[in-house]
Amino acid sequence: MGRFDTTRNPIPGTDTLNAVRAMLIANPKATSTTRRARDIMLRAFTGDLNIDLAETGHRGHATDLARKAVHEGYDAIVVLGGDGTVNEAVNGLLAEGPSGRLPALAVVPCGSANVFARALGLPGDPVGATRQVLQGLRAGRHRTVGLGAARLPDGPERYFTFNAGVGLDAEVVREVERRRAKGGRAPAALYVRTALEHFFSGTDRRRPKLILERPGRPPIPGLFLAFVSNTSPWTFLGPLPVNPSPRANFNKGLDVFALRSLRVAPALGTVAQMLLARARPVQGRHVVNVHDAAEVTLRSPRPVAYQLDGDYLGETPAITFRAVPKAVRVVI
Repeated sequence: MGRFDTTRNPIPGTDTLNAVRAMLIANPKATSTTRRARDIMLRAFTGDLNIDLAETGHRGHATDLARKAVHEGYDAIVVLGGDGTVNEAVNGLLAEGPSGRLPALAVVPCGSANVFARALGLPGDPVGATRQVLQGLRAGRHRTVGLGAARLPDGPERYFTFNAGVGLDAEVVREVERRRAKGGRAPAALYVRTALEHFFSGTDRRRPKLILERPGRPPIPGLFLAFVSNTSPWTFLGPLPVNPSPRANFNKGLDVFALRSLRVAPALGTVAQMLLARARPVQGRHVVNVHDAAEVTLRSPRPVAYQLDGDYLGETPAITFRAVPKAVRVVI
């Protein structure tokens, strides 16, 4: 923990909080709050900060808004939304790379999972999170956290705040997004139902596609899926954490969890271990664990689905992940 860099962000306490210039990036379609509740939270921030409201209107809009906030010299960016909106804002904030002189990031969780906010220790309800963020701004409290970055063979890097998935996990996210596009919310039950349906009838459980590569190590072939995490848990089923890599930490490198088998018995045993509170990773002869890696690459002879922070982003034959230490200052 520490105080904001007062050479860039003069936030020493309550007396000068109204002098703090912040951009509030709000997703009007965030799933866990009503419009009235969002208006109440907006008024709470407006009463304490010199704040400009910017609502997102399309996918990728939060990235553009956060980049604008950096270029216009804002002291802080407050994100009111779910993990997808936070991910977009972080990518705009870090468009030119990490720097101690960038605006601080504050998060008010209003999505369906809110994994990043929970990993930071913020309250799960938006009202409680708003209160804590305002207190953090008044006190000048922040925490500098490490992130992950993903790079395709023919594209720029993209940051993720808690998790990336390649293979079956990303295929499930793709199917959920297709169903959401037809209208409706995305509760945990929809993910569970979609995962079961896709596991038994939608994915190839016979031919593993993925090869895990690390610098200076022999490759590990024969993988069906992989999660790459920079914190834990990986996700939540409602209030229940799903935790394949419990040693993953914002202050370390990347952890990888991968599966060699999608047969029913090993898969069920693995899921059961993920749902149990523990200090060590999921174990078993069908499991691959990597801890605190600086860089890993997942490669496939044919394009495979991938997701970052719960957003499906397409298919690729290869993707390289690297740890980005001390990437962003977060108000806590």
